[in-house]
Amino acid sequence: MMRDPVCLMELDPRKAAAMAEFGGHAYYFCSEGHKQTFISQPEIYQDKAPAMRLTIGVMGSAGDDHPEAVKQQVRALGQAIGGRGFVLITGACPGLPYECAVGARQEGGWSVGISPALSLDEHVHKYHSPTDMFDVLIYTGSGLMGREVTNIRSSDMVVIVGGRSGTLGEFAIAYDEGKLIGVLQGSGGVTGEIPHIVASFGDKDTGARMIYEADPAVLIERMVAMYIEQHYRHPSCFCGGADTIGDEDEDRPAMK
Repeated sequence: MMRDPVCLMELDPRKAAAMAEFGGHAYYFCSEGHKQTFISQPEIYQDKAPAMRLTIGVMGSAGDDHPEAVKQQVRALGQAIGGRGFVLITGACPGLPYECAVGARQEGGWSVGISPALSLDEHVHKYHSPTDMFDVLIYTGSGLMGREVTNIRSSDMVVIVGGRSGTLGEFAIAYDEGKLIGVLQGSGGVTGEIPHIVASFGDKDTGARMIYEADPAVLIERMVAMYIEQHYRHPSCFCGGADTIGDEDEDRPAMK
């Protein structure tokens, strides 16, 4: 449970009347009026009730054969995440996830790496994975594929960058579990195929929502706006029922 920072009422986040983001933290309200009160003077209310930081998972290729322009694009994505105060979550691997962590660090952001390894020693020597850009490494011992579910379930929102079959697997988990998913267009790999894959699902509606955008900063802004407007009400994974989702979520087309 969370508390409305204006009246301190205890709330179920999924059933809150409104939500706002400030400094990367999520705040929930019993009414739209209290949200507007908070927005007008957030410095008065931000410390009155505990608030968790929102997490954005970035899933992409661990390979090192990406064009410099794509690396810069993904670093800019990390800068957009870190600069807003969100927590970046990645698979703690080299390649594009690492580039994103570099960008987040440049803006003073926090990065959490979900490692496939059992320990730091295994992370470095068996998986040849970096440590220098992560504030926290979580050792799953699950291997490269087994950690995918942890990556997705630890993320409030998910961004797909570049990537091949492993990234496609992470996308499939995120889609089936109803996540808000951003696709960084122009970053290569499976990102160009995802619109066609989603179209092939037909009328299967898991609650997942798609946003496609090439500009990293705009992508994050659009995702946060949709999360605040409606997607925070969507239960993660399969907890709860459809009755907890607002009426405005009944017809939610993919965002182009």
